[in-house]
Amino acid sequence: MNILIIYAHPEPKSMNGAMYRTAIEHLTAAGHNVKTSDLYAMRFDPVSDRDNFTSVHDASFFKQQLEEMHATETNGFAEHINAEQEKVEWCDLMIWQFPLWWFSVPAILKGWVDRVFAMGRFFKNSHLYDTGIFNGKKALLSLTTGSPADNYVDGGFNGDIAGVLRPLHRGIFEFTGFSVLRPQIIYAPVRQRQEILVEELENWKKRLDGIFEESPVVVGKY
Repeated sequence: MNILIIYAHPEPKSMNGAMYRTAIEHLTAAGHNVKTSDLYAMRFDPVSDRDNFTSVHDASFFKQQLEEMHATETNGFAEHINAEQEKVEWCDLMIWQFPLWWFSVPAILKGWVDRVFAMGRFFKNSHLYDTGIFNGKKALLSLTTGSPADNYVDGGFNGDIAGVLRPLHRGIFEFTGFSVLRPQIIYAPVRQRQEILVEELENWKKRLDGIFEESPVVVGKY
């Protein structure tokens, strides 16, 4: 199968870095095709503006979605943006590996979505949610948190983790047609003993062995 891993963490020696490398190595060894985007190593610019495009729809007023639709029709995306779009179109499964920062993804990953998930190419009025362009593809969030697991339950200090992740699961993945797999979460790795972290990596490998047999989870609407 074709698997794309989007990695957003500035420290290669972090637990996120270990999860990222483990997934690449394990999936490749199993015979899958793996492509990656290491956003910090790429120094990916998260600012979305006219640099997304080589084409121009309206030079007098910048409306991003109109420019995206025009670029879709005219092959007018900047080369580095088109390269990322082609990776998403190529994959059967997309994995995001990141730390939960301010109850969301790091800015560099959000900016990647802002620039890459273009109207016309990745979504349009007649192709949303169940009829989304990426219907048949799967997506998975793999992340770490700063707080322990009991802080991320219904009624807990930070609230239910399902609610925290719903803007990503529903508002990005399902919106464009992806089926959502259960998130892989390592809670508060900085507070864990080394043997526990090693066990977490082994659990990640075991899960990846059967990842394509997993059924999507019910994300729920807003």
